[in-house]
Amino acid sequence: MTTTPRNPATAASGRPPVVDLATWQAARDELLVREKAHTHQGDALAAARRRLPMVEVDGTVEVVGPDGPVPFPDLFQGREELVVYQHMWYDGAPHQGQCEGCTNAAWHLRDAVYLNARGVSFAVLTTGRWDEVASYVAFMGYTQPWYSVRDVDPPVGGGMGHLSCFLRDGDRTFLTYSTTGRGNEPANGSFGLLDMTPRGRGEAWEDVPEGWPEGRHACWYWRSDADGNATWGPTSRPVPQWTRPGATPVETLGRHGHPS
Repeated sequence: MTTTPRNPATAASGRPPVVDLATWQAARDELLVREKAHTHQGDALAAARRRLPMVEVDGTVEVVGPDGPVPFPDLFQGREELVVYQHMWYDGAPHQGQCEGCTNAAWHLRDAVYLNARGVSFAVLTTGRWDEVASYVAFMGYTQPWYSVRDVDPPVGGGMGHLSCFLRDGDRTFLTYSTTGRGNEPANGSFGLLDMTPRGRGEAWEDVPEGWPEGRHACWYWRSDADGNATWGPTSRPVPQWTRPGATPVETLGRHGHPS
């Protein structure tokens, strides 16, 4: 059932005009042409990624996990391909003070069964000391493999906040692709869904219709207080951490900075 059309000029402030279904469908079909072009361009970019040259990884590199040091190739778990998320780390910070952006990405990558079904393994790497990392992983309830790459050189160690892809050929492993910033967004399904909604992400950089609620700093909603209010205040923490048993407001927030 549809609503009765009314004059768009009388629509409530901050809302799209109300039209009949046929008018909506025509506008939707027009946008679909642009969406398909965007999809095809994405396909072309993916094809270009598959043709990037590779960088060989030192086969002697070891990372530290729950069972101690292991060779980096072990992270492939016998599969041909590996995707890693390189999680930023603040030494000595409490759990609620770790990087909210990386927390966001890792939370959306809790289960890799569909990657595994396509011959791809997944792991999280971070520069934190393993004793601190292990405690954080337990607090968050993560089930994916985590490893410390402290003092490990790039491309396995080095810059954090990246998604990187590796290929294994027998005993040899290679870096094939890496991205950061908004390049990490494909791992976060929430972003794609928010982009489909009328209000979008609610970030200040977005192009929105006149009368829309004013956007806020990028990723402002990644931290909230105990009541769910978005905040960067002293009792804030990355949103999913409030789901942990016994989570309570604290005054010991670790280092953090607004994402750029």
